[in-house]
Amino acid sequence: MKHEVYENDAAEWHLRSADARLAALIDRIGPCQIRFTPDPFSALVSSIVHQQLSMKAAATIGRRLRALCPRGRLSPRALSRVADPALRGAGLSERKVSYLRDVCAHFGTRRVTAARLRSMPDEDVVAAVTQIHGIGRWTAEMLLLFCLKRPDVWPVDDLGLQKALQKLHAARRPLPRTRLERAGEPFRPFRSRATWYLWRSLDGPLPPGLEPPAANRPEGAP
Repeated sequence: MKHEVYENDAAEWHLRSADARLAALIDRIGPCQIRFTPDPFSALVSSIVHQQLSMKAAATIGRRLRALCPRGRLSPRALSRVADPALRGAGLSERKVSYLRDVCAHFGTRRVTAARLRSMPDEDVVAAVTQIHGIGRWTAEMLLLFCLKRPDVWPVDDLGLQKALQKLHAARRPLPRTRLERAGEPFRPFRSRATWYLWRSLDGPLPPGLEPPAANRPEGAP
């Protein structure tokens, strides 16, 4: 993963112009820095590993998985050759093993490829990857934002974004879904950047790459 730093540019100017409250956040937080996971396959494997685990536990399992692959490189072919007992020994549940098998099958048969995902419109990416067992819309949107670098992702099911918008609007109660959706309209076509700043406005750790903290994940979402 690497951080990419975005200086003042057209996107930031647009966000500042769209909402004075967001402009104040930009002033306080500083340049946008997003850490990307460049490979979609690795990103989805990481997402499955992280489900219902702490960041520390998931990182440990991720290192064990890489150690099971030649030269420590995750790939559909390498991971598909690892026996189930070895995957379970790395710390994966039976369900997660089945999810990883399905990711490997989709990429191994080229039903899903990195090149194809990069060329697809956002909603087609969501439709394609949610065919994989264990991958839901929230994870697909994190893939769009933190791997495929799509500029206009607005994940309204994300609990962190919901909390940040409630705080931004000084609302006493959580905003209803229709209002959450409308709240992003002024930020088009740079809603990904707005999402990042809104996440950063909350107390706590910065969402790290594809896997924001578990508190961001909607309940029950893969």
